[in-house]
Amino acid sequence: MENTVITIIPGDGIGPEIMRATLKVLDHLDCGLEYEFADAGISALKKNKELLPAETERLIAKNRIVLKGPLTTPVGEGFTSLNVTLRKQFDLYANLRPAISYPGTGSRYEDIDIITIRENTEGMYAGEGQEISPDGERAESISVITRLGAEKILRFAYETARLYKRKQVTIVHKANILKATSALFLRVSREVAKEYSDITTNEMIVDNTCMQLVMNPYQFDVIATTNLFGDIISDLCAGLIGGLGMAPGANIGDDMAMFEAVHGSAPDIAGKKIANPSALMLAAALMLEHLHMGDKAEQIRHAIRDTIESKDCCTADLGGQSSTAEFTQAIVERLN
Repeated sequence: MENTVITIIPGDGIGPEIMRATLKVLDHLDCGLEYEFADAGISALKKNKELLPAETERLIAKNRIVLKGPLTTPVGEGFTSLNVTLRKQFDLYANLRPAISYPGTGSRYEDIDIITIRENTEGMYAGEGQEISPDGERAESISVITRLGAEKILRFAYETARLYKRKQVTIVHKANILKATSALFLRVSREVAKEYSDITTNEMIVDNTCMQLVMNPYQFDVIATTNLFGDIISDLCAGLIGGLGMAPGANIGDDMAMFEAVHGSAPDIAGKKIANPSALMLAAALMLEHLHMGDKAEQIRHAIRDTIESKDCCTADLGGQSSTAEFTQAIVERLN
């Protein structure tokens, strides 16, 4: 069988460090993967390239599977967010963010298991029609929700719930106030829900959702929502399990997918060899599931769980004093 070629974007800041750690784990599992490396972000600018070079776009389009480290978009210099650009350009309309507890992370909760599914290309977060008046006194942006976009993400949410044998989907909205955009999303959700009678559907206003997640997160299973709300809620869920260092993300389209660590590039610790690579390793596990290698994905998760729980070789954010390389080696040894 031919190897699968994937595009690797190491990213900025700690990105190259955690990418090396993740590829070491994938290579040890002998997943039959080949890598083509591509530049983007600040690292591309430093090589006198565009923020998103044409060659990188070509590799993404060719290979259809991307593993990406955190990218930095220069602030205040007129650059559009790279993550938003990639999602819209390749129609990666579904963002899947699992929040799963790992014993030993020091989080306030145990046994959290929530999947947030966020529409990835529409709504306020997409940044359409952003304008500031000449006098600087008025700013505006357009939020667009389409029936097609809502239906695609909602079907993805219910199909994901079935795939992972989940029993409940909570539709998060603000239709009581946003009576056009959010109301359309809610209306479409009720239509789609009728096709999935095997799954319980709840509806919850977004502000109440945030309160309920803090008070009793165990009532949630799968959350489906629009772009901006999903961005906020998924980070809140990461806070329930110890932070973004344990939070992977998948961006899924009809014929391609991009897997990433959702945290930032952490330039303050770049090069210090202390970064926690767990989020990117867990993103790689999502990628392996997407490539029908679920058994290898579970091996990664079990090895990370055992390493963190044992406390014998953890990075500082996980309560230890080990380097990125030492933590990675401990995970590799547990894969044997």
